[in-house]
Amino acid sequence: MTFSPKLTRNRILAVAAAVLLLAGGAWMLKSRAAPASAVPSTANAGLSVSAVQPQQASWGRSLQLSGGLFAWQTATIASEEAGLRLTEVLVDVGSVVQRGQLLARLADNTIMADLRAQDAAVAQARAKLAQAKAEADRSRAVKDSGALSEQQVTSYVIAEQTAQASLDSALATMEAQRIKLAHTRILAVDDGVISSRSATLGNVVASGTELFQLVRQRRVEWRAEITGKQLSALKPGQTAKITLPDGQQISGRLRLVGPTLDSSTRNGLAYIDLPVGSAASPGMYVRGEIDTGQAPALTVPSSAVVQRDGNNYVFEKDGANKVAQRQVQTGRRQGDLVEITSGIGAQAQLVRSGGAFLKDGDPVQWAAEASTSKATP
Repeated sequence: MTFSPKLTRNRILAVAAAVLLLAGGAWMLKSRAAPASAVPSTANAGLSVSAVQPQQASWGRSLQLSGGLFAWQTATIASEEAGLRLTEVLVDVGSVVQRGQLLARLADNTIMADLRAQDAAVAQARAKLAQAKAEADRSRAVKDSGALSEQQVTSYVIAEQTAQASLDSALATMEAQRIKLAHTRILAVDDGVISSRSATLGNVVASGTELFQLVRQRRVEWRAEITGKQLSALKPGQTAKITLPDGQQISGRLRLVGPTLDSSTRNGLAYIDLPVGSAASPGMYVRGEIDTGQAPALTVPSSAVVQRDGNNYVFEKDGANKVAQRQVQTGRRQGDLVEITSGIGAQAQLVRSGGAFLKDGDPVQWAAEASTSKATP
């Protein structure tokens, strides 16, 4: 049998094409299999982490509270006389005053006239008393001689006593007029600062009309709202710190704790004295804290705590190369440390950092120093 050159060439080309096709398919299968075989080795390696053990520390304990600022005490300065006109007003809101300082003046011309008239009445009463006393003395001198009857002697003595009573009455009336005159001078009842003024020059005031409000001794206090549970932790003398709306912080001292709670809110009040002359002003609403002393704390670095879905978690060593997710409750913070109040024990080994990349049961690689690393107080 004979083959033509053309037929032989076609068979060779077909065989070569088949060989190339098989080789390409084998290469593609190999390239797809290679990544699959590499995955298990990467997954088994896990995240490299270091461990930290919680540490006991003694930290200051405080209560976070809020409440308003109020004047320690206010004094109302009012008119004690009716129907008198304000002729002078010497202070305004914000004026710092001292006890006895003149704040305003009322018209005193009518009272001065009454005082002069009463002064004359006193002089007249004195003269009548002198005359009655002289007659009574003479009657007593001749009483035993029989020149005057017992009834006449008694009449002179009674006239003397009546004249003395009339003088006493005139003197009392004159003293009342002097008091009225003193009331025309409106004085500060204590050291402090004027917080309000209703006195208007020229007004005719009635008795008891408020003219000024005074913040006594310029003292301002923070009235912090407290719950019944917090009541037992507070004692007079404890230090406090408030933050004003502008960010300024002011220290104070707890003066007293209200003995009762409000029947509607079930809250009470703690009264904290603030320094005189500070930037704290009555009417502000502020937040602050009261130091209630030292208390033990189980602390870990803040990097060991992960927040998820509004909760706090840590990752605890679970066996040789795995971690378990634990939900914890946190408390106080100092620097980069945070207090753990519940959820783990003091001997737990925790992931120091990187917990955000872990989930419950994940494999990890522990660093060599993991078993001895601790939180720094």
